[in-house]
Amino acid sequence: MNEIGWIIILLFFLLATTIVLWNRKKTENTIETIENMLDAAMDGSFTETSFDESKLSALETKFAHYLSALETSSHNLTLEKDRINSLIADISHQTKTPIANLLLYSELLKEEELSASARTNVEAIYRQSEKLRFLIDSLVKLSRLENGIITLLPQHTPLQPMLQNIAEQYSLKANEKGLYLQLYDTDISATFDPKWTAEALANIVDNAIKYTDRGTITISVTNYEMFVKIDIADTGIGIPESEQPKIFTRFYRSASTREQEGIGIGLYLARQIISDEGGYIMVASIPGKGSTFSVFLPK
Repeated sequence: MNEIGWIIILLFFLLATTIVLWNRKKTENTIETIENMLDAAMDGSFTETSFDESKLSALETKFAHYLSALETSSHNLTLEKDRINSLIADISHQTKTPIANLLLYSELLKEEELSASARTNVEAIYRQSEKLRFLIDSLVKLSRLENGIITLLPQHTPLQPMLQNIAEQYSLKANEKGLYLQLYDTDISATFDPKWTAEALANIVDNAIKYTDRGTITISVTNYEMFVKIDIADTGIGIPESEQPKIFTRFYRSASTREQEGIGIGLYLARQIISDEGGYIMVASIPGKGSTFSVFLPK
């Protein structure tokens, strides 16, 4: 091969090397640009106008458009949540006094000599007012929990005092239905927020009493290596297997419980509280034989 041929081969080799290096550099620049976009999106400073689209690849341009749309959707969602939270707070504030008056006047009317039908109506007004108050209080608590206004403060604490308070609080309600509420004493401790965990467990105990017509409700504690399990077992109507995954969703009510008073938010609130402090809730149930709600708290 003559000298000219070698020169041509060398030129092609240099050209190919240059193209490969240029493409590699372009790819590296594209990856770096996308990485910068992700960093900006994560810290909330992303803005599509900060990029010169004429110098971006098609991939970078599409990714910039996607991030811009995503940030807009996130911003709109945040604004909508803020509006809902503000609305809930306003409703709570504006209805507190009227609901309290409804309950007060209903109680006063119940002390009067009334006909059977009038007494039934007064009882219905009282129950619905209580239901409305519980609903609004629960929505306010959920709103504050979900937005970080209420901060859970888990601490390593003995379980017995909290469980004893819950048992004492609901013993009368259980006795009125002819039920026996039994707490097995324990010396085990766990890591939890006493105030909010007590509220979560109380919701489960209240449900157990509500959906049990005869028998017992038991509260017991089991110690494991990583968690402590609190079982709340009843001999009530039970929950069909197909409905068990749904009972922790907001406002869900089983067809078998429609005749009972309730709004379907107690278990949702309980799960929110327990999960926010690093625990979880499970349920095992057989229709007609009862249910066991197991609350796992970190040790």
